[in-house]
Amino acid sequence: MAEIIIRAATPKDVEELHKLHTYPQVYAQTLQLPYATTEVWEKRLNQTPAGTYHLVAVHENDIVGCVSLDAYQRPRMRHSGTFGISVRHDFQGRGVGSKLMTAMLELADKWLDLKRVELTVFTDNVGAIALYKKFGFEIEGTSRSYAYRDGNYVDAFHMARLRALL
Repeated sequence: MAEIIIRAATPKDVEELHKLHTYPQVYAQTLQLPYATTEVWEKRLNQTPAGTYHLVAVHENDIVGCVSLDAYQRPRMRHSGTFGISVRHDFQGRGVGSKLMTAMLELADKWLDLKRVELTVFTDNVGAIALYKKFGFEIEGTSRSYAYRDGNYVDAFHMARLRALL
């Protein structure tokens, strides 16, 4: 497999990010609805709020994954952030998620000094949960019937990774 390159997302990535999130296997694991328009991604990339960072994983000029890190801006929560990650279904289990997680956590730890990084993941997303645990995330709680997906209510785990507060 050709090398996976991690880089910052740019407004030129709108079409590729939209395409990534049109796969049912991808959007089903997010809170996004099917049939999203490119305008959603245009807004995300062109009107990025302070503290939000978008990274993409590129394979042979195709975006095959992305992660968005949101460092909280509220004064009492500036030590924390959350993220969302998506990997194209045919690239899952091939190291793309690990590369994105490594880059995102390096940004969080070494540049933003985030002590707590948290996320929400559907309880049936076994691959993602294993990835997060590999990077030191622990389940802190469960929300029952957290979201409606494909005609059913699904539960979600709340996970976090804490660095020592030195």
